[in-house]
Amino acid sequence: MEKREKQNPWKRLMAIRGMGQVITVAIGLLLLCIVFSMLSSSFYSERNVGNLLRQIAPILIIGIGQAYVLITGNIDLSIGSVVGMSCMISATLMTNGVPTPAALLITLVVCLFVGVLNGVLVAKWKVPPFIATLGTMTVARGVAQIVNNNYNTNAIGDKAQWFRDLFYYGNFLGLYNTIWIALVLFLVFNFLLGKTRTGRHIYAVGSNKEAAKLSGVNTDATTIIVYVVSSLCACVVGLITCAIAGMGTMDSGNMYEMYAVAAAAIGGISTFGGEGLLVGTVVGASIWGVLQNGLQFVGAPVAIRNIVIGIIVIVSVLLDVIIRSNRPRKKLKTESAAVAGDKVH
Repeated sequence: MEKREKQNPWKRLMAIRGMGQVITVAIGLLLLCIVFSMLSSSFYSERNVGNLLRQIAPILIIGIGQAYVLITGNIDLSIGSVVGMSCMISATLMTNGVPTPAALLITLVVCLFVGVLNGVLVAKWKVPPFIATLGTMTVARGVAQIVNNNYNTNAIGDKAQWFRDLFYYGNFLGLYNTIWIALVLFLVFNFLLGKTRTGRHIYAVGSNKEAAKLSGVNTDATTIIVYVVSSLCACVVGLITCAIAGMGTMDSGNMYEMYAVAAAAIGGISTFGGEGLLVGTVVGASIWGVLQNGLQFVGAPVAIRNIVIGIIVIVSVLLDVIIRSNRPRKKLKTESAAVAGDKVH
């Protein structure tokens, strides 16, 4: 028995749900890197690789938040507006004399409130997630506009330079701090999703909400948790955006909800819920970053870049539909039993 297990590491790897999609898109990422390196010798320069990783990091962070929500079978359209709200609130407070730590704490609390509100609207009040988060998206963007009387803020000043270094310009062990922040968040939330009871409940809710509820899962609390995670990630990206610009801009985070869905969907997170690995979001965000960066190197206009990424997102979701339609429907009972067993223990 032991010998047979050692002989099939590939089968054991592929048996992990969602690993096939991750490996497929990882191969696609590798091919993209090869193609762009052939088209431009500057693509693999040390400077460009560093900037590319720093460009990918915020997309990965919001992709993690959106992935959590998508796995439960929901969606969060408010992510981009929460990014803008985070940027504007933090910058406005700092430019009006509020100590930077206090400004960051207030910003975090406001952003987390949006996450709780999203979760309550969807879980408790049964508002469709598309409508609920569309509403909070508009409200959050309005808050971003009103906090500084419908103006972008002034520069946050030299007193907040440590904040800018912490979230963007700082460097540790050869990597920018933005990359370290993304890495830490990925490790924490990947552990939570893959190794804890909460993570199993998130998958169970997305696979079959009613079966999960019958198995003892608090589906309302689980839904609220994923929306709080999404808003936390958006808050962090808003702070990174503020650190980059050195000021608050009202249009910060515009279109980021699309980037978040792209990173998650390209990486194999099912938009129908219940499936996907968070490591796939790393690959999905990397594909987004490489495409943006590589197409820019070859002189493609912004419109072409957006069209290419949009097509890739549609194809990713279409493949998910095809895979699900051809799969035996046995997993729901298995997952419910696993959750029930977890509840007993």
